[in-house]
Amino acid sequence: MSTVIFRTLAPMIVALMLVFSVYVCLRGHNDPGGGFIGGLIAAASMGVFAMASGVAEVRRALRIDPMAIAGFGVVMAGASGLISLFIDAPFMTSIWFYLEIGDAVVPLSTPLFFDLGVYCVVFGTLSTIALSLEGDDGGDV
Repeated sequence: MSTVIFRTLAPMIVALMLVFSVYVCLRGHNDPGGGFIGGLIAAASMGVFAMASGVAEVRRALRIDPMAIAGFGVVMAGASGLISLFIDAPFMTSIWFYLEIGDAVVPLSTPLFFDLGVYCVVFGTLSTIALSLEGDDGGDV
């Protein structure tokens, strides 16, 4: 798809989709959403970007191979479960950390890190698939 309107609007659509995917990922443990659906939205944004600008431009914008992002997500999700073993709790037990930043207290938890790991796995895997299907030859279909 190479219309001028689509190529002009695609960067705004991609940016909006990426911000929404992070929002959905971060609210996911308390409300509907989470790492999986956030990763799906982010990977879909890469598909839109690839249709508008081409696969080479997406790979240049990502700067990191999407499969490396997926591998990092697997390690992150696994490590979030292993942390509980250091306090003699069952595997995948939720642990909360409270970070004081100025007057604010920011709660961090192992479920949050698990969701971020799942987000990276889904984003990396589906982005790799989308970029492979879009084609690396640089030609339009």
